[in-house]
Amino acid sequence: QVQLAESGGGLVQAGGSLRLSCAASGRTFNSYSMGWFRQAPGKEREFVAVIYWSGGSTYYAESVKGRFTISRDNAKNTVYLQMNSLNPEDTAVYYCAAGAWVMVVAGAPEVWGQGTLVTVSS
Repeated sequence: QVQLAESGGGLVQAGGSLRLSCAASGRTFNSYSMGWFRQAPGKEREFVAVIYWSGGSTYYAESVKGRFTISRDNAKNTVYLQMNSLNPEDTAVYYCAAGAWVMVVAGAPEVWGQGTLVTVSS
């Protein structure tokens, strides 16, 4: 089973950008669709984006569409989330996840990362 480790979180001002990375260990990375989720303080975890195992398809939550871009490098076993035009409502712990496409979109992936905190100041 793949293991996931996120990095790249931090403090950024509103309007700024951050790129999150999720490094995966295990030989089966290429067989998984990969997703990003987030959980804001006092709120439930919510889906952000997903990318198919080949990188050929992506899908985004409406709240981030046009601002966030998910990508993956299967040679490096890494998935990325480029976040632009950040606003304070994007403040959350961001989690990487792996699983079948439909399960990731449904919020039930097979594997979760530990999360990385993103704080957007106004």
